[in-house]
Amino acid sequence: MNTQHFHKSEFACKCGCGFDSINPTLVYLLECIRIKFGTPITINSGCRCKERNAAVKGKLNSQHLKGNAADIVVKNVEPKLVADYLNELSGNNIGLHAYNTFTHCDCRGYKSRW
Repeated sequence: MNTQHFHKSEFACKCGCGFDSINPTLVYLLECIRIKFGTPITINSGCRCKERNAAVKGKLNSQHLKGNAADIVVKNVEPKLVADYLNELSGNNIGLHAYNTFTHCDCRGYKSRW
């Protein structure tokens, strides 16, 4: 799924296996973030195959395995501000956590915070 600010290849598994089936709802959320803050977003991790997920010590049931998650950096915006905006935008339907250097968001269909 390509949009004005994102190309499907940005979400592909970093191991090169080709897994890039990203949830369109997640891409929509990222577009909203891009428009709100008016600055580029780097996708540190999008889709992950089982091998890549194990290599990065991801959870066994990670939303990245389903193409539902992205770890992002919004240029010049603190991760907490990104998380606060996402919480306002779609708080009851997403998984969300602001780490020190990036924000995790996912479209799991229910609220989850850690």
